[in-house]
Amino acid sequence: MIQKDKLYIGGQWVASLGQETPGAVISPATGDAIASVVRGNADDVNRAVAAAKAAFEPWAALTPAERGAYLLKIHEGLKARAGEIAKTISSEMGMPLKQSLPIQAGSPIAVFKYYAKLVESFHWEEQAGHSTIVREPVGVVAAITPWNYPLHQIGAKVAAAMAAGCTVVLKPADVTPLNAFILAEVIHEAGVPAGVFNLVTGRGTIVGEAMVKHPDVDMVSFTGSTGAGRRISAQASETIKRVALELGGKSASVILEDADLVTAVKGSVQACFLNAGQTCTAHTRMVVPESKYDEVAKIAVAVTAAYKVGDPFDETTVMGPVASKSQQDTVQEYIQIGLDEGAELLTGGLGAPEGLENKGFYVKPTVFGRVKPDSRLAQEEVFGPVLSILTYKDEAEAIAIANNSIYGLSGGVWASTDERAKEVAKKIRTGMVDINGGGFNMQAPFGGYKQSGNGREFGKWGLEDFLEVKSMQFKRA
Repeated sequence: MIQKDKLYIGGQWVASLGQETPGAVISPATGDAIASVVRGNADDVNRAVAAAKAAFEPWAALTPAERGAYLLKIHEGLKARAGEIAKTISSEMGMPLKQSLPIQAGSPIAVFKYYAKLVESFHWEEQAGHSTIVREPVGVVAAITPWNYPLHQIGAKVAAAMAAGCTVVLKPADVTPLNAFILAEVIHEAGVPAGVFNLVTGRGTIVGEAMVKHPDVDMVSFTGSTGAGRRISAQASETIKRVALELGGKSASVILEDADLVTAVKGSVQACFLNAGQTCTAHTRMVVPESKYDEVAKIAVAVTAAYKVGDPFDETTVMGPVASKSQQDTVQEYIQIGLDEGAELLTGGLGAPEGLENKGFYVKPTVFGRVKPDSRLAQEEVFGPVLSILTYKDEAEAIAIANNSIYGLSGGVWASTDERAKEVAKKIRTGMVDINGGGFNMQAPFGGYKQSGNGREFGKWGLEDFLEVKSMQFKRA
């Protein structure tokens, strides 16, 4: 079993000041413990924040190009360990290895290189009349990250914050902490100055809350549930610090009358089931013309039948387990809710797939039809491979259904032309919309409206989130 018994604080691997029992990392594929990880406490957070605060001024004083050079070294270090990163994340959260390599490992590797280059072309200073406007790092950043795309979300925060000139204290999800240790090792080997990056693992209620409440933390960047985001916002308000939140979603994939139905349905199913449905931007509501419901249902069932669920390390696996027993139970509860609400079960349902009943945390990819727009199944985030099909009579109703949500993170529109899809996309109140299957773009802002959070990650907008704006007024000539 892997043992991780040290925290990374002030450029050194140190023992926790607490005595809490280490946390177990459980393989979702088997249900067995694969690692033991140290759990820090508030005293460890104090040490980490002090180290980050001491490192801030000299780090911020480096030129953007000098900081970029460190980020490039981190990129190279992660790239050299890409295979290890992919295997680690598949082991701790269950994504099939053939998907983990390009997604779970490839994305964070790329994002460090992206910000290494962006800092050199970014406009750090500009003129506004007789004022010079400068952008300066916000300070010490507390980064609290989720388990579904663990290093991807860590990279989005850490790379952008370091590029901006901030120093960081990271608390990764306690379900998937192992990949964060690889990053800490790479950062140490890259020679990043002590205190610029610090890693404190542990419980959100202990380590996370201590970070959020700490008076010397200038900003909290959090990705996770909307409920946790509300709590973090309330706690952070006590010290009037900046808070950036990337929270839940209940995204709609709107298929218009003139869309290529097979392509649109297949793409929508894939956008729902990626990572066993554990994606905040998952298109979990497929909104289709009433006249085409029967055809859509038939296609969705056929596409879902091709999803082989199984061991993440089996090359034929398309969908792995969900990340934990808790998540498995939650998905089962929502499938039962859908049945109780009278939705039409088209495929999947309760229980584990055949042959996987007695090991790991597997669930059946499930599709419900004729889901009512105001039902719990259509309104609440399941965070599992459960797709709801809703029908509309006209385009106005389709848009109304898409916007009928407390969330506003992502979505999709399918039409005969990109221009037609774009016109509908403009009316959907979400931070992102995929047009005819357009996918993730690291250069574009990532984030949502409404209870999906605030702030943006990736692209120049992700860098700007970690910057303060200062104006200096000069006497007019």
